[in-house]
Amino acid sequence: MSPTPKAPPPSSPDDIEQQFYEALQQADIDKLMAVWSDDEEVACVHPGGPRMVGAGAIRASFEAIFGSGPIDVQPDKVRRLHTHASAVHHVLERVRVMSDEGPQTAFAIVTNVYIKTAQGWRMVLHHASPGMAREIQEIAEAPSTLH
Repeated sequence: MSPTPKAPPPSSPDDIEQQFYEALQQADIDKLMAVWSDDEEVACVHPGGPRMVGAGAIRASFEAIFGSGPIDVQPDKVRRLHTHASAVHHVLERVRVMSDEGPQTAFAIVTNVYIKTAQGWRMVLHHASPGMAREIQEIAEAPSTLH
C-alpha cells in the first residue's frame, strides 16, 4: 500500500486564505499557524481586541478562541489587490454565533495581508473589526463617482 501523497504547498494568497478559514472552521491550531509567515512582525487583531505581534501571541489568542470550539465563519465579498510579492484581501466575514435567542449571524470587516516568502505565500496580518448588518454593508459597497 503506497503512502498518501502530501498535499502541495499553497501556491497563491487565495490558497493560504482558504487554508486559514478551513483551520478556523475546524479549530485546527497547527493548520492555522502553518499559514503565517515566520517573520516576528506578523500581527493579528480580533474584533475589539488589542494588536498581537509575533507567532506566539497569535497562537495563544487562537488557542483561547478554539477553547470554545470551531468558528462557523465564511469569507464573503473578497476584494483582492495582488502584486508580485504581496497581496491584500478585504473580506466581509459571516460568523454564525449562538445567543439566548438561538443562532445569529454577525459580520466582521477583515483585512488579510500576504507576502511571498521562500516557503511560498504566507499571511503577515489578519485584522478584523466588528461589522454591520449585511444590508448596511451592501449599501456601503455601492459604487460612487467623484465627478
